[in-house]
Amino acid sequence: QVQLVESGGGLVQAGGSLRLSCAASGRTFNNYAMAWFRQVPAKEREFVAAISRSGNSTGYTDSAKGRFTISRDTVKNMVYLQMNSLKPEDTAVYYCAATSKLYYIRSLQRAYDYWGQGTQVTVSS
Repeated sequence: QVQLVESGGGLVQAGGSLRLSCAASGRTFNNYAMAWFRQVPAKEREFVAAISRSGNSTGYTDSAKGRFTISRDTVKNMVYLQMNSLKPEDTAVYYCAATSKLYYIRSLQRAYDYWGQGTQVTVSS
C-alpha cells in the first residue's frame, strides 16, 4: 500500500513553467512504476507521462513531448513533472498514479492501483 500527495499546482501565464511534485509514503516506493494523468470536465482522464521503477525509462503523450519532463528521486520517495512552455489547453487537474504490476499498458488508467487527490493547474492567456 502507498499513499500519494500532489503539490505545486496553481495559476500560470501561457509560455510559463510549473513543477508538480508527488510525495509517496511507505517503505516500498521503489517497487512502483509511476505516472501523471490529467483530467478536465466532461472528458476522460488522459495519460501525460510515465517513469519506470529505476527511473531509467520514461514515456510521454505526444502533446507533452519536448515540453514536459517526468523524473523521480528514489531516495526521497518523490516524483516530479516539470512543465515548460505551458498552453491554455494544459489546464486540468493533474493526478499522480502508481502501479505494482510488472506488465501493463502504461497509458491506460486501469493499469494503476493507487492515485493521489489531484492538483489544479490553470494556464491563462
